[in-house]
Amino acid sequence: MTILVTGATGTVGRRVVEQLLERGEHVRAVTRDPARAEFPAGVDVVRGDLADPASLESALEGVTGLHLITFDGGLFAPLTTGEEIMERARAAGVRRVTVLNGGGDTPMETAVRESGLAWTVVMPVEFMANALEWAPDIKAEGVVREPFVDRLSAMVHESDIGAVAATALTEDGHGGQVYLITGPQALTVRDKVAAIAAARGQEIGLVELTEEEALTGWRARGMPEDVIAFLIEVYRDTPPEGKTVIDTVEKVTGRPARTFAQWAGEHAEFFRP
Repeated sequence: MTILVTGATGTVGRRVVEQLLERGEHVRAVTRDPARAEFPAGVDVVRGDLADPASLESALEGVTGLHLITFDGGLFAPLTTGEEIMERARAAGVRRVTVLNGGGDTPMETAVRESGLAWTVVMPVEFMANALEWAPDIKAEGVVREPFVDRLSAMVHESDIGAVAATALTEDGHGGQVYLITGPQALTVRDKVAAIAAARGQEIGLVELTEEEALTGWRARGMPEDVIAFLIEVYRDTPPEGKTVIDTVEKVTGRPARTFAQWAGEHAEFFRP
């Protein structure tokens, strides 16, 4: 059986590909630019664009499972082509579909839910990979500057997101499920900085910014105001689902969720001078 992964070059998409390969599945990865995509041997890399459903026609041939994202890979605008993609998926014989939740209701997720196929919504909280945003300052100065350093996050390893999706794409019993996915611990910024310091073998300073200092810095970087407003809201008062540990990973995959310390060890080189 062939599993088609869209958004395959993204943070989660690559992990879905990786986890499917570990399960011995045949994987077809869709990207707008196959020449620039780097995947392990055995992955069938094809050209396609979710914003242009006709471009997926040949990619869907022989596919039984399909992983989707909800936003356009270039402009990050919500995709509105879900109904046509689902129509083509049904015609191709696709049986199972996973969709990576985009943080709220989106046309793509709605189309997947209404497709009549065995669908699963994969809804992770904060990615552990977000900590890579600290890498430049840690490498250059050995410091992290953040507001609200005692805020909690049950952040999740990208490989666990991929493992949940891979399970839902290859096993029965996951149709009609919405899986909220967290890591095994709720950690503060202090906890995460300490884990990265231990992994890289060097201390890291932590400077707590005031809310005003954070706003000034984000605006100086050109961050959109709606993104800034979202960050302030969730940093100041993290929603319960973002800081409450649940055991979805273990229930779905049969093994415990990966820790942030494990993630930090895997990525230590990104934080070293």
